[in-house]
Amino acid sequence: MPVLNEASHVRAAVQSLLEQDYDGPFEVTLALGPSIDGTTELVEEMAAVDPRIRVVANEVGSTPAGLNIAIRASTFPVVIRVDAHSVLPRDYARIAVETLQRTGADNVGGIMDAQGTAPFQQAVARAYGTRIGLGGTPLHVGGPEGEAETVYLGCFRRDSLLRVGMFDEGIKRGQDWELNRRLREHGGSVWFTPALKVTYRPRPSLSRLARQMVSTGLWRGELARRFPESNGLRYFAPPVMVLGVTIGILLGLAGLVQVLLGGPGWLLLGFLAPLAYLLIVVAATIASTRSDGVRVALWFLVVLPCIHFCWGIGFLLGYLKLTTNISAHTGRHQ
Repeated sequence: MPVLNEASHVRAAVQSLLEQDYDGPFEVTLALGPSIDGTTELVEEMAAVDPRIRVVANEVGSTPAGLNIAIRASTFPVVIRVDAHSVLPRDYARIAVETLQRTGADNVGGIMDAQGTAPFQQAVARAYGTRIGLGGTPLHVGGPEGEAETVYLGCFRRDSLLRVGMFDEGIKRGQDWELNRRLREHGGSVWFTPALKVTYRPRPSLSRLARQMVSTGLWRGELARRFPESNGLRYFAPPVMVLGVTIGILLGLAGLVQVLLGGPGWLLLGFLAPLAYLLIVVAATIASTRSDGVRVALWFLVVLPCIHFCWGIGFLLGYLKLTTNISAHTGRHQ
């Protein structure tokens, strides 16, 4: 588990690991980055009372660097990649290892089950779990067991990780997808099973969600440019939507100018694009939040466009290489 400024989440995440019902020896290796919110003291306190917890320094502070440091420091033939925002069910390790042995896969993973506590987080969680939110991939919405492009987190064969070179430390976000791409490229397999469901805590504020989505979009655009043969059309839907709505608004404004100048104003039809998107958001809100209450529904009206536009704008900036220092965009709270 890479850990950086996670004082509010890391205890619950680590506790879920220590309570696994896995019938065999295991260790919890935390790659601790230079935190400033009390995470360092909290992690050291937990390690002092449980010998299964091992803390290693991650001076770089990035997620892929932390993952590689923790993998090198670990000793067992199976590596389970964990996130500090995640809470694993008690049977996770047992089911993951059993599936790894049964299928012969190089990596096994399941569903990122986003769950929120406050109305804003609940709205984000609902958006994550709908097809219109993050594209409807099995790791978000579920699906049948079988080979997959990528999975959430992952239970790996250690020798497979070493064979393909582990995580690319130059990729600050999307490193899981890129690693799974290399595993498949080297003849391995990535296996999805809905039996593995991990509770994930979304970002607690709109600003942090926006920052996360911009960073995720930036790196997805970068990866789409680097590996064009490995990208599905769904990755291009948000940037196309951003361009369509933006162009529509500009055309509509030009139509207003036409009318003011006595012209026909046919460019006002451009407003149909943002209007259509608005209707889609409203319809998705009604369909997705009918059992969640008014406050969650109102936040959903804000959260869904935030995800779409921040992700889509980030994608365009990354794909077109319009950002000056993409490595600075990690999406983490630092």
